[in-house]
Amino acid sequence: MDKTKDLSSKSAVQRLIDRYNFKPNKAMGQNFLINKEALNAIVNGADISAEDEVLEIGPGLGTLTLKLSERAAHVTAVEVDKRIIPLLKQTLQDVGNVSIIEGDFLNPMVAEEIKECLAGKSAIVVANLPYYITTPVLMDIIENYIMIKRAVLMMQKEVAYRVVAQPGSRLSGSVKDYGVLSISVQYYMDPQILLEVPRSDFLPSPDVDSAVVRLDRRDKPAVDVQDERMFFSLVKAAFGQRRKTLFNALAGGLGYPLGKDGLKRVLERAHIDGNRRAETLSLQEFADIANELFYTINS
Repeated sequence: MDKTKDLSSKSAVQRLIDRYNFKPNKAMGQNFLINKEALNAIVNGADISAEDEVLEIGPGLGTLTLKLSERAAHVTAVEVDKRIIPLLKQTLQDVGNVSIIEGDFLNPMVAEEIKECLAGKSAIVVANLPYYITTPVLMDIIENYIMIKRAVLMMQKEVAYRVVAQPGSRLSGSVKDYGVLSISVQYYMDPQILLEVPRSDFLPSPDVDSAVVRLDRRDKPAVDVQDERMFFSLVKAAFGQRRKTLFNALAGGLGYPLGKDGLKRVLERAHIDGNRRAETLSLQEFADIANELFYTINS
């Protein structure tokens, strides 16, 4: 890499934003990574080959984009902030295998542009996600998981641990991190935390620490269910009132015309104690309940 293009230091980033009189927007989560080891860990963790298509969400100044372009066949970079596009183009002016899409990744019209750039190929997603859109982007990736080989995502540390959480786990103290997000991601993806990144490794520094999560697409969902919509409705109802027992949470929020006696029979057939709390159930146990619910309603 041309050393004049290396933006993995505080001084280099500061010079670039000063040259363009650019003011990072805190509300948009514009915190630029300035740790070379962390940048390399993200790229290495993505396992990019010379044949791979990479989709980068929020390239910012292009620091990570440069490193991705050295490994991939092509990088599609989606940037929502029009103000930063001139800086991004300056960084990438000598790079021939990067396409920049201006717009919101979550906008359906932008999604069509991305599909055109990928030309039917599966992509590796890499992103330093602004904290305010982490969950919507994660859910979009999950819903379109067929198009994605894997994803390597920087996100708020607390959210990262929710993504990989197992039944009964806690991030700290009374904060319960296993929930709807954990199950939604793990149903389609196999997640692991690659590294933690302190707030001091960003310019400007955010208010929280971060972590990098790798998500590998499963060949098939983690558990077999008869009706995915019913499965996720069940999960959301179970976690909708965490302080209640599983039976009471489902009785009040499931929305299916079972009645308490019917719900009791469903749980008995699934061999689940209704006095348990939702955060103690595994994906398989939720699947067992969902399947018994499906059979009961459709019998």
